[in-house]
Amino acid sequence: MTDQPTDGPVRVALVDDQQLVRAGFRMVIDSQPDLTVVAEAADGLQALRVLRQTPVDVVLMDVRMPNLDGLSATARLTGAAGDGADRGPHGGSDGGSDGGSDGAEAGPRVIVLTTFDLDEYVLEAIRAGASGFLLKDAPPEEMLTAIRTVHRGDAVIAPSSTRRLLGHLVTALPPAAAPAEHEALARLTDREREVLELMARGRSNTEIGQDLFVAEATVKTHVGRILAKLGARDRVQAVVVAYETGLVRPGA
Repeated sequence: MTDQPTDGPVRVALVDDQQLVRAGFRMVIDSQPDLTVVAEAADGLQALRVLRQTPVDVVLMDVRMPNLDGLSATARLTGAAGDGADRGPHGGSDGGSDGGSDGAEAGPRVIVLTTFDLDEYVLEAIRAGASGFLLKDAPPEEMLTAIRTVHRGDAVIAPSSTRRLLGHLVTALPPAAAPAEHEALARLTDREREVLELMARGRSNTEIGQDLFVAEATVKTHVGRILAKLGARDRVQAVVVAYETGLVRPGA
C-alpha cells in the first residue's frame, strides 16, 4: 500500500468529502518544497482503493464521510482493523476496533481531521491507529508542522492542538477505581515508566531530557523501547495506555 519514504517530498493524501476543503489543503501543502499531495479521495472506500495504487507517507483523514467513515478507513490503513471493526457511514461501531500495530509493516501514518465537538471520536481514532490530530480550523502552519512531525514519527503529541485534544480526551475516559494493568507495563523499567509519564504530560524528548538530566539521544532510546514493549505504533497510542491503566491521571 505504501513504499518506504524516499529522499523526495513527503507524499500526502487528502481524504475529505468536501472538495473545497481538499482544494484548500492541497494549495497550502503543495506550496511547500518538502511536501506534495499525491492523492485525493472523497470517502473512506475511495481512499482505500486509491491508496492501494499510490504510495503515500501521510494521510489527512476526515472523520465523517459517506460509504466508509474515517475511523474505519484509518483502522484498515494502519492494520488495526479486526473482524467486525467496520463502522457505518457516520461512525456507529458494529464491533470493537481495539488493537494496535507495532508499526513494522504498517500503512501510511494518519492524521485525523477533527473538531472539538467530535471529541468522542478521538480515543477511537487512536485505537484505530491514528498518529495525530488536526483541527479543521487550525492555522496552515500548524497543519504543515503536524504533517512533518507525524512523518518523522516522533513528538506527535507536542503540537498545541493535540495537547488540547488530549486534555479533552482524558476527561472523557471512564473513571476506573482499579484500572486493569496493561501486561506490558510490568515489563517497563522504572526509568521507562518515568519517561512514559512525561510523554503523557505532553513533554517532548528535549524537555524530558532536561527534566531527567539525560541526553536527548538517551530519551529517544527509552521511547523506542517503551513503544516496542507496549506494541504501540507511536507516542499517542503509548500515552493512551498510560491514561487507561491509571499510570497517569488527568490533572495530576
